[in-house]
Amino acid sequence: MKIREVVYALERFAPLPLQAGFDNAGLQVGLTEAEVSGALLCLDITEQIVDEAIGLGCNLIVSHHPLIFHKLARIVGENDVQRTVMKAIENHIVIVSMHTNMDCAKGGVNHKIAEKMGLDNLRFFGKEQIVEAPAMEGEATPVMVEGGEGVIGEFERPMAADDFIIMLKRVFNVECVMANQLLRRDIKTVAVCGGSGSFLLQEAVTQKADAFVTGEMQYHDYFDHEQEIQIAVIGHYQSEQYTNEVFREIIEDQCLGVKCYLTKTNTNPIIYL
Repeated sequence: MKIREVVYALERFAPLPLQAGFDNAGLQVGLTEAEVSGALLCLDITEQIVDEAIGLGCNLIVSHHPLIFHKLARIVGENDVQRTVMKAIENHIVIVSMHTNMDCAKGGVNHKIAEKMGLDNLRFFGKEQIVEAPAMEGEATPVMVEGGEGVIGEFERPMAADDFIIMLKRVFNVECVMANQLLRRDIKTVAVCGGSGSFLLQEAVTQKADAFVTGEMQYHDYFDHEQEIQIAVIGHYQSEQYTNEVFREIIEDQCLGVKCYLTKTNTNPIIYL
């Protein structure tokens, strides 16, 4: 199977038109006509990730966060992004990034977070859209894909706020959860937005969610929500760490025979001391 077929499968699941206007998802580096020798799946792209792909014999890396987010004026090895691009090209490794399009896609990143938490009856909240997926050869009717900024769902059994925080720490291997005042009522309905989700907090309140889980928020966002909604911020990396499982599910389902490897490299730049 050629690399372009894997890219096609990913973009059919999470079409690029779903991405936010600021984003740069899609093919980042390389040519896609070669056969896939293996796919390394990860959250971030660094030189260490490329080294890992080389060691595994993979000529394809699929990441969540784009390697090239801002325009490159030159490639001379003066920073990590430039060195990573150079190393990938030198080793004939293709890099593809599925970012906010994969966040928004049905079954994508936010759905995976909700799945890990055990939420049922999932539905989108925030801005929703329906876009056309890349067409298959001979396909007469276009396939439309739903997307939404966040996901909201319910626990089968409500849980106390302190148990909710403990569950998040266990499921996402979080050393600490940044939270506002603990609710004095049970939590049943939970709104989710991986990564930087503060822009959806008010919408979560409007949807009458008991809790809002995201990766990072600003200091002032925590004010004025005491006993209104349980805010739980678990870290950007931690909230999206299972994205590579989404990639694996898509590739193993649509691209039979392609070897997939979940990265063993922790690229989280933040440590808790």
